[in-house]
Amino acid sequence: MTTFVDRVELHAAAGNGGHGCASVHREKFKPLGGPDGGNGGRGGDVTLIVDQAVTTLLDYHHHPHRKATNGQPGAGDNRTGKEGQDLILPVPDGTVVLDTDGNVLADLVGQGTMFVAGQGGRGGLGNGALASARRKAPGFALLGEPGESRDIVLELKTVADVALVGYPSAGKSSLISVLSAAKPKIADYPFTTLVPNLGVVTAGSTVYTIADVPGLIPGASQGKGLGLEFLRHVERCSVLVHVLDTATLESDRDPLSDLDTIEEELKLYGGLDDRPRIVVLNKIDIPDGLDLAEMIRPDLEARGYRVFEVSAVARTGLKELSFALAGVIAEARAAKPVEEATRVVIRPKAVDDAGFTVKLEDDGIYRVRGEKPERWVRQTDFNNDEAVGYLADRLNRLGVEDALRKAGARAGDGVAIGAEDNAVVFDWEPTVTAGAEMLGRRGEDHRLEEPRPAAQRRRDREDERDDVSKEYQEFDPFA
Repeated sequence: MTTFVDRVELHAAAGNGGHGCASVHREKFKPLGGPDGGNGGRGGDVTLIVDQAVTTLLDYHHHPHRKATNGQPGAGDNRTGKEGQDLILPVPDGTVVLDTDGNVLADLVGQGTMFVAGQGGRGGLGNGALASARRKAPGFALLGEPGESRDIVLELKTVADVALVGYPSAGKSSLISVLSAAKPKIADYPFTTLVPNLGVVTAGSTVYTIADVPGLIPGASQGKGLGLEFLRHVERCSVLVHVLDTATLESDRDPLSDLDTIEEELKLYGGLDDRPRIVVLNKIDIPDGLDLAEMIRPDLEARGYRVFEVSAVARTGLKELSFALAGVIAEARAAKPVEEATRVVIRPKAVDDAGFTVKLEDDGIYRVRGEKPERWVRQTDFNNDEAVGYLADRLNRLGVEDALRKAGARAGDGVAIGAEDNAVVFDWEPTVTAGAEMLGRRGEDHRLEEPRPAAQRRRDREDERDDVSKEYQEFDPFA
């Protein structure tokens, strides 16, 4: 059964915004008291956050589809809909977020680091918020925006100071178990370690983490063995430690050729040339291993490596090794530039930026792209003529009609607003007449101008009395 996963594809869907409400206030003696439709609630976001207690992406391997809750629609009496609940997804420290094309979206390092993987949709405005001096009683409301949905790839790159690399069964797991409190699986056969193991080492006043990377073999950078799956875990390490087996039973192997093979794989993987190297000659508790270690040590030192002879079983040479690693790590930390607080970069809008673009495509369609036009289209109920007229007014005020004229559009030409997969296409008419204009000036509701029944009956009675009085005054009894 899989217990460690360091790469998954996650399908994140934010919550949709709630629809606005179209409502007219009613109470006794005031049947049409004006618009009072509330706004819809905002949809929930999908947020990734680093949690030190999480060490694997296994949960997202079993459940790759994650969705935040939707916002609730607005209601009458100016009641705003409930906002959707944000979905918080904990990820391990060192998680890299990529899109499906391999582009890095975020590198999550450090407790509490966050990345919004999906933005929740805005709630639609109710007719209470849409009312104005010109549009006193809107008979429509805006729809809620759909939440952002995207497919992302999560890759875990272990955050450790030291990476132990070497052939299978070189003794890496044994070494990390005696240097730290880690308890990896140890056995006398290759590829015992199937997942990276982390341990914490204290050497004097320096505390650092050490990672045991599963065994590498020739061709690991091209996918052979387990190397390609776990080479990414050495990218963040400050020091690379070559663990060489001086007591191997394979006749075609020796520590120097093992070192050359692993270095070639690291070179092919790329990006690790600047990391300091330390060579550990392991298993010197075996007589043949000790003799071989003493024989090849001068050659390794001639290459410029710092060499340590250790035995994980007999616990020989471990103190010198741990303090040497602490010194190298302290130097690396001191050379690391001081992280500055993230600056807020303000990029003002350009003077000539209209907020949208109009482009004539090969099929003769004029495509309008822009944040505002596309959002307005998503929030429009095209089954409501007054809502369509409101959209036309907004686009006209933004300058879309003028831009279409400048681009050469004529009456009857096709216009698309939005991307190809979800665009709204219509035949453009320079003067748009919505159904609401058929009823009167836009923004006025004749229902509010209708007399109240009781007042009408009272006026009717007054008119009858006036008629009777007029007839009486005109009556001449002597005629």
